[in-house]
Amino acid sequence: MLQVDDTIYLDAAATTPIRTEVLDAMLPFLTGHYGNPSSIYQLGQQTKAAIDVARGQVARTINARVSDVVFTSGATESDNTALAGVLWARRLSNPEAPAPHLIISAIEHHAVLHAAQFLERQGFGLTIVPVDGEGFVDPAAVDAAIRPETALISVMLANNETGAIQPIAEIGRIARERGVPLHTDAVQAAGALEIDVDALGVDLLSLSAHKYQGPKGVGALYVRKGVPIEWMQLGGGQEGGRRGGTENVAGIIGFGVAIDLANRERQARAAAAAEVRDYLWNELRATFPDVVLNGPADFSRRLPNNLNVAFPGVQGETVLLALDMMGIAASAGSACTTGNSEPSHVLMAMGANEERARSSLRFSVSPATTREEIDEVVDSLIEIVDRTRQIGAGRT
Repeated sequence: MLQVDDTIYLDAAATTPIRTEVLDAMLPFLTGHYGNPSSIYQLGQQTKAAIDVARGQVARTINARVSDVVFTSGATESDNTALAGVLWARRLSNPEAPAPHLIISAIEHHAVLHAAQFLERQGFGLTIVPVDGEGFVDPAAVDAAIRPETALISVMLANNETGAIQPIAEIGRIARERGVPLHTDAVQAAGALEIDVDALGVDLLSLSAHKYQGPKGVGALYVRKGVPIEWMQLGGGQEGGRRGGTENVAGIIGFGVAIDLANRERQARAAAAAEVRDYLWNELRATFPDVVLNGPADFSRRLPNNLNVAFPGVQGETVLLALDMMGIAASAGSACTTGNSEPSHVLMAMGANEERARSSLRFSVSPATTREEIDEVVDSLIEIVDRTRQIGAGRT
């Protein structure tokens, strides 16, 4: 069970605890196997060999060449490097040409969205493609946005707030036909969906270990051989000269084990998560007739552990605080926007008004979440939502 003390944990999209097997694999590289992998002596070469094993585990999971996987500090670095690296490579290859152009979707994680806006301020072109009411990108809209100077398309594989699984394979076919590299942020999808970089037609792909019971502070960027990219972190020859800095050895080892285990158990874990997610949705519908579903109505088109709903007439953050007092952890959206007073840009892009966006909650279950826990959550919501609405109506 994904728990902290006695907490009912329904925020697996934000992070997950390290598995025992992952921690056991990491510990030796925090103690006895402490050699710097750039060193030529045996102690260093032992850690280098272990990193190579982890790189192979990541590569096999996404059906990539081992040499095309670069370890990073996490998905934010991977996303930033993909966008800035490809666009700057294009600009430096022909400084006299029109400024390179980037296409992203309106529902990208801020690691992509903010990086794209920063690049726009540097003079690059930017098109943000809209989504429909369920949060899906239209591949035809991506096709229509491509220009002669388009250097990169970036569309996430599955949305972190609504769980909407994007038509990346179709966008990948368009990108190949038009000769434009495609990047996808696959952070939420890894461990839940089958990922094959060739079948998806992607040229760059971002991953983060802590979303599937690996350690925080480590991720990876897949870059297909031949894709021009300017590497951003300089100062050393690590990662084949692509990312300077001493490797996070223990984190990388844990990443490899975590993604390998998640992939092996993917189908069973997805089915278990979907079963309890569906139970939660059915209980909420039966209990709150006015509850609103955010995202795909066809649950086969959303991540198996994701449920995003709105309770009209209440503030999502108020409900979250009350749930926390009752030992229940959930989210109002992306974990990376905690403390941000702005409504969800994802829900707003889908056409939700500000009131609906602010009344929304994201529940992301784990395969270990039980029906008994869901019953306790629903009972708690009955009390919280009713009390909140009464206060809002001036009744006590």
